[in-house]
Amino acid sequence: MSQSSDRPRPGLGRRGEMLVAVQFALMIIFAMTPVWHPGLSPALLAELLLPRLILAIPFVLAALVLGAMGSHHIRDYLTPLPYPVDHSQLVQHGVYSLVRHPLYASLLSAALAWTFYSLSLSHLLWLVIGFLFFDFKARKEEAWLTERHPEYRDYAARVSKFIPYLY
Repeated sequence: MSQSSDRPRPGLGRRGEMLVAVQFALMIIFAMTPVWHPGLSPALLAELLLPRLILAIPFVLAALVLGAMGSHHIRDYLTPLPYPVDHSQLVQHGVYSLVRHPLYASLLSAALAWTFYSLSLSHLLWLVIGFLFFDFKARKEEAWLTERHPEYRDYAARVSKFIPYLY
């Protein structure tokens, strides 16, 4: 373990353990939240099935591709913790040339797909909270990556965080 990984990180744990705990809590809460779409009758929901699928399916596919390719390209450095492993290298190819955090983007895409499909306002609220959380978590992770890989600063200037060419 490197000396920098031994430094305590107030409120986060040495390697970001609290961020992972919050992430799993948010995922469980999202999954267990009841669908809430006031004013939409079962008949209207049935009528809207095709548009709901048209909106949701691209985000399901994006979630699958981002998750699979993101995991594949960092397979040697993959850890549930946001702090980089000691032997990590900065990955800038594949899906990492489009977004810096494809695994977070994958989870957000899946949540957006469900929100579109279910038309649930309660899930929309949790999606916004999840986006804010992953943005915060990514900033912490990027600070650690910049500490480990000084070239990360240039990479971050070239590549979007979650949404290719946008954010």
